[in-house]
Amino acid sequence: MTDSDAPADASVADADADEAVDADADTDEPAGGDTDEPAGGDTDEPAGGDTDGTDATPAPDVLDTARALLATGPLCDHCLGRPFAERSFGLGNHERGHGLRVAVALADDDDFRPGAAGDCWVCEGVFERVDELAERAADAVADYEFSTYQVGTRVPPLAEENDRLLREDAGMDPDAGEPLRKELNREVGKRIGQVTGAEVDFERPHVQFLLDVDADRVEATVNSAHVYGRYRKLERDIPQTEWPCSDCRGSGRQGREPCDTCDGSGYLYPESVEQLTAPVVEDVMEGVDSTFHGAGREDVDALMLGTGRPFVIEVDEPRRRAVDAERLEADINAFAEGKVEVEGLRLCEHTMVERVKELNATKRYRAQVEFGADVSADDLADAVADLDGATIEQYTPNRVDHRRAAKTRTRVAHEVTGELEDARHATVEVHGAGGLYIKELISGDEGRTDPSLAGLLGVDSEVTALDVLAVEGRDEPFEHSGFFLKDGRADGDGGETGDDDSDDGNGDEE
Repeated sequence: MTDSDAPADASVADADADEAVDADADTDEPAGGDTDEPAGGDTDEPAGGDTDGTDATPAPDVLDTARALLATGPLCDHCLGRPFAERSFGLGNHERGHGLRVAVALADDDDFRPGAAGDCWVCEGVFERVDELAERAADAVADYEFSTYQVGTRVPPLAEENDRLLREDAGMDPDAGEPLRKELNREVGKRIGQVTGAEVDFERPHVQFLLDVDADRVEATVNSAHVYGRYRKLERDIPQTEWPCSDCRGSGRQGREPCDTCDGSGYLYPESVEQLTAPVVEDVMEGVDSTFHGAGREDVDALMLGTGRPFVIEVDEPRRRAVDAERLEADINAFAEGKVEVEGLRLCEHTMVERVKELNATKRYRAQVEFGADVSADDLADAVADLDGATIEQYTPNRVDHRRAAKTRTRVAHEVTGELEDARHATVEVHGAGGLYIKELISGDEGRTDPSLAGLLGVDSEVTALDVLAVEGRDEPFEHSGFFLKDGRADGDGGETGDDDSDDGNGDEE
């Protein structure tokens, strides 16, 4: 959004905009440095000098350089001091400029002339607008909760050229000090922090501002908020995410008539885990849209029980961030009416999205199996023992080959147990690597999965009901404290997700 409520650019990381700088510091730091030393050195010598001086050309006197700068035309204190930004840590450029102006007047026994704030030929008075730009930025996000921010600026090309010519006309290195954009970025940024009480964040702030001075426009981008939790799916025939009708492409119509396949709803299934959870989070956080991210997905006809499945709901442009997670959990469970339930909701970092999708996971399943011929307890025990700990090769299953790459995947069945109920029925439990296709592990899928229960028994075997009992990280839990927020900020360092050299490592259990 802009300060006129027009749509904003997606990010302030624009090629024409200066990179974000520390807008939270109490004083200006030397450009490019975060220590108390002059930029470019770690000794007590002036910046740029690293020899004993016997062969080096002496640096021009600071006052002589200041006189040369002042001779170029009317300058504000910011533009006079900025070429010396690498000197005297702890001063702002306007303080450097004012000090130089005083020193030159004293050395020359001349009348003191204040800086030409509004008539500066270099910046054209832009530093007189710092408070105005900061106030406009704050107004652009007045209806949003946020505690972190970042600022980028676009300076008029003429001002940038003037900034270069200033040094050239004074006989200075064109890169001396720091660029105009960097100083403006910092000065407006500090003022925004004072006005809003927010803190600068260089990685992923709640809001990002782009100040386009030339166009006289302030743009704000509100980054998404994220909620982590686990869900249990307590009824079958509910997909994890929205499933648009393929016949009408989600429109609900075929020509002028309602679509026969979806009865005009636009969906093959009227509800999903996403539709029973995400709208509640979006509504509470007053966002404009939401996205559901799950740690893999179970079959539409499978239940998700036990530990529940990790998920993250991402809310776009939230007006509220400080939400009561326990109350949100209760609201979702009431809305889902027993079809789905969630637990352990917590505000989290955006990096949790990648974690739930990529962390290597293991899963436990319970399958009700029907056999095409009689099976004895001993035969079942022998087949299960062969599968227990086995490495399974699975070529893309028939039922998903329209949307999965045709390839052979290798997965481990860590633990397999089975109990015969009668000669034609058994309950089989499997603890397997993420991405192991359980139905095919039982049926063999016409030889595409090997070994399989059906293949070992020599009897047709089919899963009639499948329940997922647990979804856990293979080497570490999903719930790493570094990915969760405390008072709206990261609680600690989020770890890296586990490596996986093949696809579908945390994918469908179909």
